[in-house]
Amino acid sequence: MAEKLIILSDMWGSKKGLWITSYLGYLQQYFDIQYHDTQQLAGVDLIVSTSENLYEAFNNGGMETAIAQLLHKEKEPCHYLTFCAGGTVAWNAALQGLPMKSLYAISPIDLPLDAPKPDCPVRLLFGEKDKVVPSGEWAISKGVSLEVLPQYGHELYSDEMIVQKVCLRLLESAIHKKFQL
Repeated sequence: MAEKLIILSDMWGSKKGLWITSYLGYLQQYFDIQYHDTQQLAGVDLIVSTSENLYEAFNNGGMETAIAQLLHKEKEPCHYLTFCAGGTVAWNAALQGLPMKSLYAISPIDLPLDAPKPDCPVRLLFGEKDKVVPSGEWAISKGVSLEVLPQYGHELYSDEMIVQKVCLRLLESAIHKKFQL
């Protein structure tokens, strides 16, 4: 039976997420995938959806709502692939007891850098032009795998080259586990 992979969207959710179909196309034959629209988890429904309005909505209760919803919906330990706000939701939910086998977070926003990391392997991927990128020293102190790609910004996860890179990493780890004795 395939491993379960939870995918959490960025703060735009399905409204601006055609790129997510590339991830699903690569991964669906190897994982049992459950997709969550982070904007829906957060209960955010804006008349004017700008990145500033979305960010403000997540900071004004949306993040806490999304964490609570995820904790309510997911009860089994599984792997998480997350983007933007989805990464922060998963990270904080793990700190509140969400069972997690691994977390691969791409461009998570507002990670609680002073808090402990989730109790599982954590891989973070950022573009060097992202607004806030944790330092290598922070990653080492937390026991987190951190990769920063030059010349990419916050939405690097929508680039087809990055889609392929991330999916290849996930598939390599799944295949490696499958053939371990």
